[in-house]
Amino acid sequence: MKQRIITAIIAAAIFLPIVIIGGIPFTILVYLMGAIAIFELLRMKHIHIATIPGIISIILLWIILIPSKYNDIFTTLKLSKIEIVLLIVLLILTYTVISKNSFNFDDAGLVILSALYIGFGFYYMIEIRTMLGLAYIFYAFVVIWTTDSGAYFVGRKLGKKKLWPEISPNKTIEGFVGGIVTAIVFAFIFNMITDLFDSLFSLIIVTLFVSIFGQIGDLVESALKRHYNVKDSGTLLPGHGGILDRFDSMIFILPILYFLRLII
Repeated sequence: MKQRIITAIIAAAIFLPIVIIGGIPFTILVYLMGAIAIFELLRMKHIHIATIPGIISIILLWIILIPSKYNDIFTTLKLSKIEIVLLIVLLILTYTVISKNSFNFDDAGLVILSALYIGFGFYYMIEIRTMLGLAYIFYAFVVIWTTDSGAYFVGRKLGKKKLWPEISPNKTIEGFVGGIVTAIVFAFIFNMITDLFDSLFSLIIVTLFVSIFGQIGDLVESALKRHYNVKDSGTLLPGHGGILDRFDSMIFILPILYFLRLII
């Protein structure tokens, strides 16, 4: 526990000021975190980042991460981002032939899906910071952190019915619900300070979705780690694991938060 606290304090001291500054420093940080996350995920499959598929996956990730305010790059190339992504996907599939199937279709699927999963999650971290503002980033963190804490303490105190024992044996239905309720309470307090949402209805609906899908995001990474038989995605953050371990919920909910705020 002491190690976890020390790591959290150091990480927060580095991460939070850059989040507040925003702009290019924040974008560079997100690019770095995305690269580390895809390195961690590919390593589970024993695909080295210094191989052709690994390098292509990084290129694909970094293209996905290009913020919308730099869309002039794609206009100059006369190709959309989606078209470039598609070309890279075809290149990865072509490599399965060049490698004579030592890098097979399953490997290609993992590389492509990893870049999309991590890329679009972190892309919307940049977009939310740039387009919606700093308060939404902090709102996302508040909801995820309080969901995790509420699920842990409620589950530990009242938890009896297992949520999904095949994926995460310690999670309970009571903890799942407790996490949602805790998130809504703290989101309400956060909104009193920031006035982020115009109505209580919007606050509850958005927080409900973010909290639920945040917990699903955590389960998705648990399923990944269980499938590849690893305890943590990495060792970068002592006591916490890797970047994927810490941001699994965030990269899952950020696209959802972005789209919800466009319609609610």
